[in-house]
Amino acid sequence: MNSLSNKENLIVLAIESSCDETACAIVKNGREVLANVIATQIEIHRRFGGVVPEIASRNHTLAIENVVKEALDQAHMTKDDIDAIAVTYGAGLLGALLVGVNFAKGLAYAWHKPLFAVSHIRGHIAANYIDSDLEPPYLCLLASGGHTAIVKVADYQKLELLGQSKDDAAGEAFDKVARVLGLPYPGGPEIEKLAKCGTPRFDCPLPHHTNELYFSYSGLKTYVINLVHSFDQKGIEVPKADVAASFQQAAVNQLVDVLNRAIKQTGIKKIAVAGGVSANLLLRSEFDKLAKQGCDVHYPKLKYCTDNASMIGAEAYQLIRSGSIESGLDLDACATVLINACYSN
Repeated sequence: MNSLSNKENLIVLAIESSCDETACAIVKNGREVLANVIATQIEIHRRFGGVVPEIASRNHTLAIENVVKEALDQAHMTKDDIDAIAVTYGAGLLGALLVGVNFAKGLAYAWHKPLFAVSHIRGHIAANYIDSDLEPPYLCLLASGGHTAIVKVADYQKLELLGQSKDDAAGEAFDKVARVLGLPYPGGPEIEKLAKCGTPRFDCPLPHHTNELYFSYSGLKTYVINLVHSFDQKGIEVPKADVAASFQQAAVNQLVDVLNRAIKQTGIKKIAVAGGVSANLLLRSEFDKLAKQGCDVHYPKLKYCTDNASMIGAEAYQLIRSGSIESGLDLDACATVLINACYSN
């Protein structure tokens, strides 16, 4: 049990640096964001077609102090107003994570504040609590660049993994297909933008399964790569908009199909979506259709879908309220947090 588990109006300063966003947020009671600051590196990495880990780490080092200061200024607060420090410890790029973890440990030590380590995966799920009245139990579709899964959220700290991708994550497939089509990084928004100008006329494959809950995106990705190559080999201009529309339709259909199967198997009709792909408007429109079919649908605001520190603060609040013990100054980053471990009780 920690000393803050019963404190009223709990204020958490959270830090996120798992990939290419240096972020700091100040969150009150897990649902009210008082400050949300993000220093993005998109333009830096765009020239390379994706994130370069060493460059990301160096830029986190340059940005993190100013990001934390800006968050405090935005919230009109000082260190004395902060009750706890939270930081993403994994999963992500090891060097990038280490910047955030070490800076958070320094703050906790200097400010005499308790430190709480937060899973990036759980953070994405907790983004649904911000400015929301969502409470467990519910099903969450997690769709990000690193993970694709169906999670049963029985309680704030009791999560059960029902199914996940057997190969590529949905967001990873979006990025790889975008690269094949010559679109800039990050690929997801570019695919969505291009797909608006196209028609989903190509019959993209979907995994063949019955009642099993799993995703698979390697076949879909390979189909699109081969489709583009076949046009190139024939000297025919690639109909990029149609390819993007076809891929996006198939990718979203798979997410919704597996979620529908989970709804039928569990009987739970309260559903949420999390992760970077949750910003996709086609996916959200499919969720709206589920709402019309009787489901209680929730999704984060667009600014909390991609990597941010507000979601880390939201999850840290639930950790603290559950009585979780604070982390020591020996906390280390972990690049490969097992997805199953993130959901275990």
